[in-house]
Amino acid sequence: MAYTGEVRVGGPADVHELPGLMISKIAVGPMDNNAYLLRCRATDEQLLIDAANEPETLLRFIGEDGIAAVVTTHRHGDHWQALDEVVRATRATTYAGKEDAEGIPVPTDVLVEDGGVIQVGEVELRARHLVGHTPGSIALIYDDPHGHPHVFTGDCLFPGGVGNTFGDSAAFARLIDDVEHKIFDQLPDETWVYPGHGADTTLGAERPQLAEWRERGW
Repeated sequence: MAYTGEVRVGGPADVHELPGLMISKIAVGPMDNNAYLLRCRATDEQLLIDAANEPETLLRFIGEDGIAAVVTTHRHGDHWQALDEVVRATRATTYAGKEDAEGIPVPTDVLVEDGGVIQVGEVELRARHLVGHTPGSIALIYDDPHGHPHVFTGDCLFPGGVGNTFGDSAAFARLIDDVEHKIFDQLPDETWVYPGHGADTTLGAERPQLAEWRERGW
């Protein structure tokens, strides 16, 4: 079956098969968080984005091959509830944005800066630092050499808007600026967006709404 990105807590993963990378998406926890397992097809090395909740579910999802790394997109607690147990079980290297690492209770092995590269096997993921939802949120971009880019946005971009800035107009202005300049201005409409909660989208589907989002202020 074709990948849709539609998953539910307690349900099966959905798998997006690309020539060089397999992306498996699962939903966990009471806040319907998405966790993404990336597997390099050349080396079978795996990386997990957001050990959000349900460690036993995530460890079954990861499987016997384990993971080399876990990337936490930002410091909010619903994105790292399972991190300690997953890391203890897999001995994975931990990554997080430099400005958010202090807010994550599991030590961060690698502090990620804007433009930093994270490897999973032969695949490169480029980090973009997006300020506003938290000080150190990061998005991860896979620029597929065989097709269009793919971007994992955490809680910074969803279908229909940017992430919650909790009524802080300055934080909203910074977030929408970062999302527009570092994501929309740099990547084509075909770019597939994998958010921290809910359904996937594409930049082309969201781009026409940017001015509306600015106007409404959220």
